[in-house]
Amino acid sequence: MFETLKEILVSKLKVAPEQIVPQATREDAELDSLAIVELALLLNTELGLPISDDDLLETVTIGDIAELMEQRSANV
Repeated sequence: MFETLKEILVSKLKVAPEQIVPQATREDAELDSLAIVELALLLNTELGLPISDDDLLETVTIGDIAELMEQRSANV
């Protein structure tokens, strides 16, 4: 799921690939609140994952976001 997240961040949100590591914080990856809203929309539309921007804002690292994606995909 991490690779899927990385692909979305790089291709859709134009985050530099070297910034996407599991231990990177949202700030390290330069994900501001607008980017988080966009990411939530992409996860919903492209992957069918019911993850809100509020859910994403509760995460600390990129790895946490990938873990949340894993949990939600198991419930879909």
